[in-house]
Amino acid sequence: MKTTHRPALLAKVHIARKELALQDDAYRALLVQLTGKTSAKDLDEPALEKVLAHFTKCGWQPAKSTAKKHGQRPQTVKSRQAYIGKIEALLADAGRHWSYAQALASRMFGVEKLEWCDDDQVRSVMVALEIEARRHGRGR
Repeated sequence: MKTTHRPALLAKVHIARKELALQDDAYRALLVQLTGKTSAKDLDEPALEKVLAHFTKCGWQPAKSTAKKHGQRPQTVKSRQAYIGKIEALLADAGRHWSYAQALASRMFGVEKLEWCDDDQVRSVMVALEIEARRHGRGR
């Protein structure tokens, strides 16, 4: 029986392994010692949590998410992906985060999230960012 937390735990185990610079043979020996299995894909949730607890004792610290602080790239339909890519580039060039684009969409159209905008609205946010970039000498 798979649960929703298992994939996230499995990903954390692989990230911790990489960040701790564990070689494959040492990693597999550690898995056998802790769980009796040679591969993390064969572990259930409690076993994955046990491995993560051991990695934490070894000094691994999970990275803190910046998504809440800075916002995250909106998930949009394919027709808007080119606009979203350009918005992302303009934000990066200006040193701004996705929360800036979200606030811009909110002020311009009264929508709470950029992904709720239609194609024309997303394009308008992109154009507004281009105008702002040119105004500050970052444009063409």
